[in-house]
Amino acid sequence: MRYVAAYLLAALSGKDSPNAADIKKILDSVGIEADDTRLDKVVSELSGKSVEDVIAQGYGKLASVPSGGAVAVAASAGGSGAGAAAPAAAAEEKKEEKKEESEESDDDMGFGLFD
Repeated sequence: MRYVAAYLLAALSGKDSPNAADIKKILDSVGIEADDTRLDKVVSELSGKSVEDVIAQGYGKLASVPSGGAVAVAASAGGSGAGAAAPAAAAEEKKEEKKEESEESDDDMGFGLFD
């Protein structure tokens, strides 16, 4: 992750295609020793690609990952679909809360520890 972050910093500084020396310079400035194999892997994977295109592809992949953040990404991207997504998420949260309450009531088995 630190190599990708350094690559992005180098790209933000105005370099269209940062090389290993640029990334190594950034990592050295914050006291991180660069691993050449990982560094070469990042540079080879990202060489010739636009940073904006890579980020756009990443957003597309994140939208398909089933997680709590995917609803927010889909809602923000959808615009009009945000109204429909919010009640569905709220209903799902209520179901989980009810399920947790029923599990907690079964845990005490009719008596308390300090009764």
